Amino acid sequence: MRKLRMGMVGGGEGAFIGAVHRMAASLTGEIELVCGAFSSSAERSRKSGIALGIAPMRAYPNYRQMLEVESTLPSDARMDFVTIVTPNYLHYEIARAALETGFHVLCEKPLTTTLEQALALKDVAARTGRLVGVTFNYTGYPLVKHARHLVGLGALGEVRKVFVEYLQGWLAFPVERDGQKQAEWRTDPERAGAAGCLGDIGTHAFNLAEYVACLRVREVSADLTTFVQGRQVDDDAAVLMRFENGAKGVLCASQVAIDEENALTIRLYGTKGSLEWRQEEPNTLVVKWAGRGREVLRSGVNYRDRLCPQAIAASRLPCGHPEGFIEALANLYRGFAEAVRHHEGEPLAPLLDHPTLDDGVRAMAFVEAALQSSQAEGQWKTLKL
Repeated sequence: MRKLRMGMVGGGEGAFIGAVHRMAASLTGEIELVCGAFSSSAERSRKSGIALGIAPMRAYPNYRQMLEVESTLPSDARMDFVTIVTPNYLHYEIARAALETGFHVLCEKPLTTTLEQALALKDVAARTGRLVGVTFNYTGYPLVKHARHLVGLGALGEVRKVFVEYLQGWLAFPVERDGQKQAEWRTDPERAGAAGCLGDIGTHAFNLAEYVACLRVREVSADLTTFVQGRQVDDDAAVLMRFENGAKGVLCASQVAIDEENALTIRLYGTKGSLEWRQEEPNTLVVKWAGRGREVLRSGVNYRDRLCPQAIAASRLPCGHPEGFIEALANLYRGFAEAVRHHEGEPLAPLLDHPTLDDGVRAMAFVEAALQSSQAEGQWKTLKL
């Protein structure tokens, strides 16, 4: 199989997440970066492209020129899809333009800054017949896939309760006022959207909860707080959730929890058993059973007798060799690449799933409902879809 050709918008010199995406895409062995508009500055974009080994004429000054030129290239040369790694407020316009030019899109979360934009993007994708993926990358971990498998199989019985939390401490102080680049735009509602912590990491927690529980959240009651004085967006969120089967959930997200790094944890309780997974120790899944001892499952390609096929497909190394964040993101890239190949008519059955456009839309429905609930003093709000 030929490698899929990827273009990138954003992620140039000085950017944080672009390099991570490039490493993850390369790790699949199925994708190569061929072009990009890496910065809002034409000169920085050119310099970034050269540093990445991109042909100078394909390090474009802006994404519109990239889309226009790439669409005119022969089919055996032009890019196959666009990865968007810009600040949130640019996601919608770039994704829409890429879809309308005929390219598939893989977008950093959140998909857009509003539910209205997300639904409009869904209409464009349906009209153009192009695929959209969203990088909720924590679903790419092997043991997250096994957790979902156990729940979907009914091994834990009917889901009753889901606790999910994502705690960070990097915004416990007003670092955005000291020139911290990531903090500057993530705490600016014009660039990040109306939801701060909730949109940034709360959407990850929400997506993980629905993915592992194999259930959709129906309604939420939220309490969003801005602890750092003068900050314009929330930096802490507490959300009660009601799932479609009657299960109850609790979601906590905070970026002011001092000395927490990326403490994403999910605990799920069913009528027959429960499970727990922590992102900071991703190669371990604890499964607890009624009436017998708990199991501690570990990831590894040599555990075919104890892990589901989806978890094995997401693994690369034998047990005891940790795989982490970049590998999980690479699994999303591989799943998206398989979906693109299948969509384009290649006779293959994708082995790995990936967060889709619908997942991105649901996350924005969650954000909108939580914002409305918090503004109404915690009144229950239904997700609008």
